[in-house]
Amino acid sequence: MTKTAVVTGASSGIGAATARRLAKEGFQVVAAARRRDRLDELAAEHPGIVPMTLDVTSQESVDAFNAAVPAVDVLVNNAGGAVGLEPVAYGLLDDWRQMYEVNVLGTLRMTQALLPKLVSSGDGVLVMLTSVAGLVSYEGGGGYCAAKHGQTSMTETLRLELVGEPVRIIEIAPGMVETEEFSLNRFRGDAEKAAKVYEGVPGPLTADDVADVISFAVTRPAHVNIDRLVIRPRAQAAQHKVHRV
Repeated sequence: MTKTAVVTGASSGIGAATARRLAKEGFQVVAAARRRDRLDELAAEHPGIVPMTLDVTSQESVDAFNAAVPAVDVLVNNAGGAVGLEPVAYGLLDDWRQMYEVNVLGTLRMTQALLPKLVSSGDGVLVMLTSVAGLVSYEGGGGYCAAKHGQTSMTETLRLELVGEPVRIIEIAPGMVETEEFSLNRFRGDAEKAAKVYEGVPGPLTADDVADVISFAVTRPAHVNIDRLVIRPRAQAAQHKVHRV
């Protein structure tokens, strides 16, 4: 029987790459995001991908999505993002609220909605796409680090609360990944500043690199749980230690 995987934030970056990769692995992939035009393009290119509009910040949207998906074997909570690099003392409340709403509450909404279906599948897999920012804080990352720490804490708590249930709780925590939108959104559309994040870095991670790791984790045997997998480019030893040429 074909298994169904739901990937949130699937209109670009890691989400789109994960949808493509899981479809190649034989899953029926429900690619979910707000930008339906991009999802339609993705589905047209890759058999096995079903596009569905979803806004994880809206309970109404999440409820409608849940009602439309009869069964779920894998949920990849990928929707998220960062806005701004101001110090905590000057951080904008709206930015912090937006990051918390998407990264933490969006993940919570989707998890609460689809968890019963994951358990009912008999071998559910819940993937939390967090970040190394959820493990170690850094200057200028206050809001994003707070949100990702919250998501990481939720992941650890779920694993404790669901022990004995037929569902695996997996955390994938990437370091520096160069995608078309992450840094651009963080710098509020300033392409020059966004490009400098990766300037001189030999081989930052790509979205496909992270999708490869997600695919590996969800296709392990049912008794094998990848609790947490941290993935960085070789050039990045830590958030503050990056080799540039």
